[in-house]
Parts: sequence; structure tokens; C-alpha cells
Amino acid sequence: MKTYFIKTFGCQANESDSERIEGDYQARGYKPAASWKKADEIIVNTCAVRQRAEDRAKGFINNVASHFNIIKRTRPKIILTGCMTHHGEKKLLELIPNLDQVLPINEVGFNQTSIRRDKTHAWVAISQGCNSFCTFCIVPYSRGREKSRPMDDILREVTRSQIPPNITQYLRPKGIPTFVKLLQEISKINEIDWVRFITSNPWDFHDALIDEIARNKKIDRFIHLPVQSGSDRILKLMNRGYTKADYLRLIKKLKAAAPDVIIGTDIIVGFPTETDQDFRQTVDLARQADWVIAFAAQYSPRPGTAAWRIYPDDVPPKIKKQRWEILDELINKKNLNRRPVF
Repeated sequence: MKTYFIKTFGCQANESDSERIEGDYQARGYKPAASWKKADEIIVNTCAVRQRAEDRAKGFINNVASHFNIIKRTRPKIILTGCMTHHGEKKLLELIPNLDQVLPINEVGFNQTSIRRDKTHAWVAISQGCNSFCTFCIVPYSRGREKSRPMDDILREVTRSQIPPNITQYLRPKGIPTFVKLLQEISKINEIDWVRFITSNPWDFHDALIDEIARNKKIDRFIHLPVQSGSDRILKLMNRGYTKADYLRLIKKLKAAAPDVIIGTDIIVGFPTETDQDFRQTVDLARQADWVIAFAAQYSPRPGTAAWRIYPDDVPPKIKKQRWEILDELINKKNLNRRPVF
């Protein structure tokens, strides 16, 4: 039997993709290799959120090739997928000479059963792609426009049972948003103790969802609510569609309905033209929002995005690092004992 090895970089979406890729390989008769050194095919599932993430993937591929050159053995076939596919196949084959094939991430379907290695958690994708086009983000270009999976498909994956097709038409009472109904249906499954959803956008956080979080104790008390910046000027440049005041109102409403929730966020420091005053607005928001964790990142231009085309990367690396350290100290180090389990 041929063997495969999957190397995953990036977020939970990439982890979920790798579980589906593994299911596809096993359905075709492959078996997992103990390490990449013993695989016939190596699939590298990539992240492109920052240049450092792309460099790690390229470094891994080059290390694989170097290893087999040193021992004078034919190396495995190397296949790249994930968010780096936004570069296009031609450019990727030029950037990474040791690469053999590019697999567009949108071609990784849901027709095979995902292989779960984690015995207590499962990442279940409910949609692919994105329509938001935040100016800093490469996701709409690497994963395409947003496309939601049918609810019955999701429930089949969660339960591993034969849910009749088109059952979703019976699961949507008028007035209940589809996502809220999905949370309700998943929560009815006795074997599931805990449901966490990621990553929600502030503009999608409707009152019905807040009410469901307050009512449904199977929904995790940790809510991941990315803000990216506390400066209204920077938020507008990012095309985020809300203001600092909007975000604070949402948090106030959420905590009023469910006082036991804790909130985390994503923040980008050093976005083009970000001034000291802009950053002070982010620090002020951090103090008011009381986040338990912030996944803070120093801005990295992503070729192909609007920010890369329009705005100069004019904040010096030293300033980016200083601002990142301030937020890390203010939010993450201060709240080590409050951090949720991931």
C-alpha cells in the first residue's frame, strides 16, 4: 500500500481541511506513514496569513528535499495545498522548485469521512471561503467566495448517521437564523457535551445568536470575536464595517445576556499608516473589552490583497514589535489564569 504524510500549518480551518484530505487518501487505499521520511506522498497544508507562515512551509519542503538529496534516495512526491494556493500554480512551482503538485484547497470536498486523530475534539467546517474582503486578508483569494454547507450535510458529519437529505426544510422555524438552528440541532445530540464556534465576525453577531448563547449551556462560554483594531480610521482602511463603539456595544449586550462569557479577539498592529494615536485607541479598547486572550499579529503585506496594492507598509518593524509586546503584556500575560482551553 502507498503511504502518505500530512504536514499542517495554520489555524483550525487548516486542521479541518487536513482531516478531510486524510479521509480522501484512506478512501483511495493509502495508509498513513509514521513520518515524512517514510511516505510516498507528502501533503503540505499551508497558511498564508503572514509571510512568516509561508516561509515555514517553504522551509519544510526544502528540508524534505535536502534530506533525500543527502541520503541519495528518490524523494516522495510533494503536494502543496491550503492558503498559499492564492499565488497560483505557476508561481508556486517557480517559488518552490522542489514542489511537484499544487492542489487547490477548494477541490478538497466533503465526500469522504474525515479522519479524527483527536479523541475529544473535532473541527467541523460549516462554510468555505469569505465574502468580506478585508483589505489585509488573503482568504477570499485563496479559498474563494463564501459558500455554506447544507445543514443536513453538517449534521451527518457530526452524528456519522444517515440523516435524510433536505431535512433542513423541517428544521427552520420562521424567525430563527439558520446558524442558530444549527447550534440548537447539534446541541440536541446527547454525546456532544460542548460546542465552540469560530471565528465569528462582529457584523454577524445577531440578537438571536446572543439569546441562544445565554440559553444554551452546551455552547462554550468562550467567544472568539475578532476586532483587528481599536481605531475607527484603521478599521475603515481595513474594510471591517464597524466602529470601536459598535464593538463595545456588542460586547455589552453579550455580557448582559450571558454574564459568564469570556471573550477573545484578533488584533493586527502596525497596519499601514497606523499612528501612535491609532494604537492608543486599540489599547483603550483592550482595557474596556476585558479580553482574556488576544491573538495579536504584526502586520505583514499579503501580495494580492487590497492593502498590499494600495497602502505602503510604512510602520517600522521595531514599532510593530513594541506595539505587539504592549498588547501581549496588557492582555495575554495578565490573563494567563483565565485563558480558555484550546
